[in-house]
Amino acid sequence: MMLRSCFAVLALLFSSLAFAFDAPPLRAAHGVLVDQAGMTVYTYDKDAAGSGKSSCVDTCARNWPPVKAPAGALPEPWSIVTREDGVVQLAHRGKPLYTFIKDKKAGDKAGDGVGKAWHVVEVPAR
Repeated sequence: MMLRSCFAVLALLFSSLAFAFDAPPLRAAHGVLVDQAGMTVYTYDKDAAGSGKSSCVDTCARNWPPVKAPAGALPEPWSIVTREDGVVQLAHRGKPLYTFIKDKKAGDKAGDGVGKAWHVVEVPAR
């Protein structure tokens, strides 16, 4: 009986660990990263990869809403940035991620190239 209980606890532990990592916070669609609603995500050239901070604040953040990070640990290439306002923002390869207020429907990429500083996050073909 004790052995069966130990196996049950181990099975529960492993299944909960697998659940924590089986769904990435974003997905690829048409060669770019998108959020769960299918909205394109962007990086900003003024953000230094791995700096742990975002350069897009105030009006910038209203036009380029930060992608909020999910709770819990994230596997590579995902990480988090804690913004000045306390929002925990998702980062990909160390670069904070944003959506764009002028993208109105899934798949829009109106922000790509804005100010020569905003770029979609391309996903290489497999």
